[in-house]
Amino acid sequence: MTPERPNSVSRLRASDADREAVVEQLQEAAAEGRIDLDELDTRLGQALGAKTFAELEPLTADLAPAPQNATEPLVIEGGMHGLARTGRWKVPARIDVAGGMGGAKLDFTQTETRLREIELEVNGQMGGVVVVVPKGWAAETDDVRPGLGGLKDRTRGERLPGAPLLRLTGSGGMGGVVVRHPNIWERWKLRRGKRR
Repeated sequence: MTPERPNSVSRLRASDADREAVVEQLQEAAAEGRIDLDELDTRLGQALGAKTFAELEPLTADLAPAPQNATEPLVIEGGMHGLARTGRWKVPARIDVAGGMGGAKLDFTQTETRLREIELEVNGQMGGVVVVVPKGWAAETDDVRPGLGGLKDRTRGERLPGAPLLRLTGSGGMGGVVVRHPNIWERWKLRRGKRR
């Protein structure tokens, strides 16, 4: 067993919001019949008394998301002039995004989703694809072929409990694929929007 790093997220103190997110997930699991009421009651008591992420994580570790219906994926195509999906938008379980000539951008920083995993098929084509995720989200990019444009995964840090995991597949094409957190300009716009 390897020792935990001192700054590991699991050793950080959990906030009221973190505990409430776990409580909500447990209640949903009970409503779906994945845990019974006795187990719900036990886990709720543990969640409400948890002090760290390490105490919260085991309470939902065995609650995989309910199987998604075989719905059509959201399709984003950059086309000639480019296309960006930003702001508040509903995140489906599957997204296909192609850069086209003008490029495509998916910005998840203002979205709200209860999905634990999101499948993202990317094709950089000529214009490339940019994926922006909030801190605490994780991206799995091992199944993306770099193509000529390459793949750059600039995400940092550990996945927070309850945060989604993006599973990327596809190809960088000519324009490449970039996965990153919000840059300075995007963070400034977010702060400015919250002050209004």
